[in-house]
Amino acid sequence: MAAGDRIGWWRGCVIYQIYPRSFQDTTGDGSGDLRGITNRLEHVASLGVDAIWLSPFFKSPMADMGYDVSDYCAVDPMFGGMEDFDALVAEAHRLGLKIIIDQVLSHSSDKHDWFVESRASRDNPKADWYVWADTKPDGGAPNNWLSVFGGPAWEWDSTRRQYYMHNFLASQPDLNFHNPEVQDALLETVRFWLERGVDGFRLDTVNYYVHDRWLRSNPPLASSVAGTNSETNTYLYQEHLFDKTQPENLAFLKRFRALLDEYEDRAVVGEIGDEGRSLQTLAAYTTGGDKLHMCYTFDLLGPQFSAAHVRGCVEAFEAAVSDGWVCWAFSNHDVVRHVSRWTRPGSDPDTVARFSIMLLSCLRGSICLYEGEELGLEEAELAFEDLRDPFGIRFWPGIKGRDGCRTPMVWEAGADNAGFSIGKPWLPIPASHRARAVDVQNADTASVLAFYRAMLALRRGHPALVGGSIRFLDAEGEILAFIREDGGEKLLCVFNFADVPANWPLPTDTGAVVAIDGGSGVFEESQISLPALGCFFGQLG
Repeated sequence: MAAGDRIGWWRGCVIYQIYPRSFQDTTGDGSGDLRGITNRLEHVASLGVDAIWLSPFFKSPMADMGYDVSDYCAVDPMFGGMEDFDALVAEAHRLGLKIIIDQVLSHSSDKHDWFVESRASRDNPKADWYVWADTKPDGGAPNNWLSVFGGPAWEWDSTRRQYYMHNFLASQPDLNFHNPEVQDALLETVRFWLERGVDGFRLDTVNYYVHDRWLRSNPPLASSVAGTNSETNTYLYQEHLFDKTQPENLAFLKRFRALLDEYEDRAVVGEIGDEGRSLQTLAAYTTGGDKLHMCYTFDLLGPQFSAAHVRGCVEAFEAAVSDGWVCWAFSNHDVVRHVSRWTRPGSDPDTVARFSIMLLSCLRGSICLYEGEELGLEEAELAFEDLRDPFGIRFWPGIKGRDGCRTPMVWEAGADNAGFSIGKPWLPIPASHRARAVDVQNADTASVLAFYRAMLALRRGHPALVGGSIRFLDAEGEILAFIREDGGEKLLCVFNFADVPANWPLPTDTGAVVAIDGGSGVFEESQISLPALGCFFGQLG
């Protein structure tokens, strides 16, 4: 790995994800905008994070809330104009925050000029810019590939009289990365934002870029063959060997990295959705110092909440990835908020929120927070008629979709719409969220918000937590114990995942332990006593 990578700002950084439509509205139309984000950056900076990640704000028909881009180099009027983006970058940099923007390169909107031209005929200059294929003799789709959003991954087009591929909505056609012109054009859009001063990129569905050029059908997943697959989405009945994670993707990621390296101190994080192979894919995409700086997977974004699960995920990453880097997250715009996922019956959500940020702050890797988690927000329960997410609408009621984690931020408990907008918000704001507004928690030194600030300060103050190694210690039951070490600093981190108190005997070879403020556990008589969902931090001599 290049020497510059070891000291890059991204290594061990804390990223705060902003969903622009739900952060702050300044126009009264009920949807957040770039100017609103700029107005609220003081709050983000006060948390002690290093960077913000902006979900898409590009020009879009909004069929998938901006993840269907119709112009990669324009701001959608819903969010403002380019001058608003430039002002946002300037204010973020003034506050010491890096700017990471979402890049949706695997597919575009069907309203993008590229696709409009591509579908017009089979012999135009962009005819091969998307994934087109002829029918089978009986008129059927070219193969059995499925869409993540339900049904076949192929849509018939009556103008070209061919099928086009879409991994997601039919209005999100997949770009053909086997065509070098497509890669060149996409990289030029990335250069456009680099020239505007962005510090990095989050690559949406980074392993979906390249498809099998022979369009081979996917085999069924073993569990579906055995009749044991009970998934609500048929996409999970296949082993996705050919519709994503193709080896040719590595060559494009090297081109992407080479472009970033033309600019000083830039970084890229990729999203990997690769059922059963996520760690192997992460290793391939981040090792060598010539592709992505880091990736994140969905390993800790699910319902599993135990010491064994967390240890298993981290150790598997450490074993699979020699010189790569991971970005851990517990929540984002695509999953149920972790306080709701992990709060067991009878448990206190605020306790789970505090425990979670203690754990996340101590893991080896960079970490990503999702707007509202610093307030301990739970998943919003929405009625079907309030949904805007096409995924939720398609699979209701078996899957309720992603709108429950996308409801607007709550800033002022007593203000109209909790200070988010003077108009009707695009999604309802739960009363339980209003009670957790930023102004309420700012006034409470014992709030979840105050605890987030304290834990991020603790992480920032200890080099071992930011970039040090990790080594797990033997522990029984629901105890997770590990040592983080960097240079001369050696820290002991112990967590009790159980809903009852527990004691952990200190190994005899650990040496002297000095407790660090921040944890709820107590060290006495060669053991650490932990309350339910408690933790202990200690300096080792």
